[in-house]
Amino acid sequence: MDFFELNAFLNLSQTLHFAHTAEKVNLSPSALSRLISRLEDETGTILLERNNREVKLTPQGADFAHFAKKCLDEQEDVLNSFKSQGNEVAGSLHVYASVTACYSIMPPFLKELSEKYPQIHLEIETGDPAGAVNAVKEGRAELAVAAIPESGLSGFDTLPVRHTPLVFAASVGGKYENVSGSPQDIVSSVPLILPKTGLARERFDTWVASRNVKPVIAAETEGNEAIMALVQLGIGIGLIPHIVLTNGPYNKGFTCLSAGNALGYYEVGFIQKKEITGSESLKRIRHAVNEILDKMR
Repeated sequence: MDFFELNAFLNLSQTLHFAHTAEKVNLSPSALSRLISRLEDETGTILLERNNREVKLTPQGADFAHFAKKCLDEQEDVLNSFKSQGNEVAGSLHVYASVTACYSIMPPFLKELSEKYPQIHLEIETGDPAGAVNAVKEGRAELAVAAIPESGLSGFDTLPVRHTPLVFAASVGGKYENVSGSPQDIVSSVPLILPKTGLARERFDTWVASRNVKPVIAAETEGNEAIMALVQLGIGIGLIPHIVLTNGPYNKGFTCLSAGNALGYYEVGFIQKKEITGSESLKRIRHAVNEILDKMR
């Protein structure tokens, strides 16, 4: 076995999804399956229970994932010791953020980090904001940008940096551009494009249930960018944080339809695990990140 195989197995142990892992490690799903079979032959045990419906780690697989992480952490420490000069902090910081967050939330943090710690290499995974918490929990990211509930996030350090209302977006020139009426009237008569999961969807579902409103749902999708693409096609109005309309590529061609106080505001900011673990180089990176975030408070 080699480091590439250990990395592929560790990724699979976190996602438990062959297609997603295969894409991340640049293999086909069938090639990844053969790699896992080779590891099982070499270790003489079953590492994963898999069928057409799910993938699960065996107890031996969990032990092997721990072994793989330890090996990869030590490899990272050695390689970073070669790159760093003296006590310079070096290594990779994995960040999960939406495209909107990359435009609006990340720049001040990235500027400060790159100026003070130029040897920290960033690996940014973009995706649905609703996936931010799981990305950190699963170890795919050390830092993420997420919507932060009023009750906070258990086991996470959080740093809110933006306060944004939930609004409806419509395409300029489209048939829903000049929709008016109360929030109840709008959601019960105008086709809606909603996020499948996440804090915005939870807020929406709670609100319509409390008002006994039956919404007209045209589409459900993952990520604000996908919502905006469907809004641009004119099939309905999209539920998004207002920050999406004020930053990046969506500040033109769309109009904001206020939801009043119906859906409220929420905080958007950085999240990371409270406990600092991993390789020595990763611990040093986490401390560097905390130093930058403390300045932003």
